Amino acid sequence: MMIFDAHLDLSMNAIEWNRDLSKPLSEIRQVESHLKDKPDRGNSTVAFPEMRKGGIGVCVATQIARVQHNAYSPVAGWRSPAQAWAMTQAQLAWYREMESQGELTPVRNLEELNRQLSAWEQLPNAESRLRAPIGYILSLEGADSIVSLSHLEKAYGYGLRAIGPAHYGPGVYANGTDATGGFNHRGHELLAEIQRLGLILDATHLCDDCFWEAVDRFHGPIWASHQNCRSLVPHNRQWSDEQIKTLIERDGVLGAVFDGWMMTPNWVRGKTTPQSAGLMLERIVDHIDHICQLAGNSKHVGIGSDLDGAFGTEQTPQDLNSIADLQKLPDLLRKRGYSDADIDGIASGNFIRFLRRAWS
Repeated sequence: MMIFDAHLDLSMNAIEWNRDLSKPLSEIRQVESHLKDKPDRGNSTVAFPEMRKGGIGVCVATQIARVQHNAYSPVAGWRSPAQAWAMTQAQLAWYREMESQGELTPVRNLEELNRQLSAWEQLPNAESRLRAPIGYILSLEGADSIVSLSHLEKAYGYGLRAIGPAHYGPGVYANGTDATGGFNHRGHELLAEIQRLGLILDATHLCDDCFWEAVDRFHGPIWASHQNCRSLVPHNRQWSDEQIKTLIERDGVLGAVFDGWMMTPNWVRGKTTPQSAGLMLERIVDHIDHICQLAGNSKHVGIGSDLDGAFGTEQTPQDLNSIADLQKLPDLLRKRGYSDADIDGIASGNFIRFLRRAWS
C-alpha cells in the first residue's frame, strides 16, 4: 500500500545530523554508533531504502532553521533570520542534489502529483520500487528564516508549497509550542502573503492563541502535517477537540505523529523508554480513531510520522524499527473495524484529496 507521509525532516538529517540517507539504515546506525552529540545517534529510522520498502511514494519534506529568541533560550537556533535563511538554502541544495541522483523527485503542482502517483502505481514489483524516485513536497517548518516577504516569494519560486509560521517557543512572526500570544504585525503580513501565493498553511506547532487567529484571518488551505490529540496526551503541543473540529470544518487533514511523547501521556523525555511506557504502534490508532470519531468519518486524518525529527527508536513504539514499519498500520486499523476504503484514505488518499483541491 502506498503511503503519503506528511512530515519528514529529511534535509535536517542530511545537513545537520550528517546522515547519508541513500545508504542502508544499518550502515547509518553503524557510522553513528560511537557518537554522543545527539540522543538519537545510532537509533535512526529513516533512509531512502527504508522509505521505499515502506511504500512511501510521496512525502512532505521540510526545510527547518529556527531563530533563537534570546541568548538564554532553552530552544536552540540561529542568531539571525539571515543565518537561518542560509541554512534553508543549504538544505535546498541537498534536495536538488538528491533529485539529480534519482533519489527524489519534486511535486509542486497537480500535474507533478498525478505523474508521481501514476509512476508509483505502474511499478511492476517491489524490487522496481526500490529504485524509484520518491516524490517530495517542500515545506518550511517555522517561518523564522523568511527574512522578508520577498524571500517567501523567492521560496515559492524554487518550489516551497507549505509553511508553518512557528516552531517551538517565540518566533519571528508567531508563537509556537510552549509559548503564548498571537501573531505580531509582521505575522499578519506573512499570513496575507501565504494566502496570496497559494501556499498551504501548516497549523502544526502554532500555540493556541496563534491557531485561533490563523483560522480567523487565513482563508486558504490549512492542514496539520504532524498533530496528535490533547484529550489523549495533555500538552499544548497536541490539539484540543475544538481545534481538531475546526480544522475538520475547514476540510483539513491531520497527520498522526509517531513521536513517543506525543503518543502516550506522562512521557518524560530522556527518561521514559518505549519499553517502560509499554508503547506499541497500536497507540497511534487511538489518536487516529479519536479524530475519526470527531469527524464522523475517516476523511480528515493521515500519516505525518515525523520519524527522525530529532528522535529515533529511543522514542518510537517498540514495534517500529524503521519507517518501513508504517506498513503495519493497515492491519492495526483493520482490526479496529476500518474498511479498505478508510485505510486507503488514511494511508495516502486523504492528503492526496486535500492537495488536488488545494492545487486545482
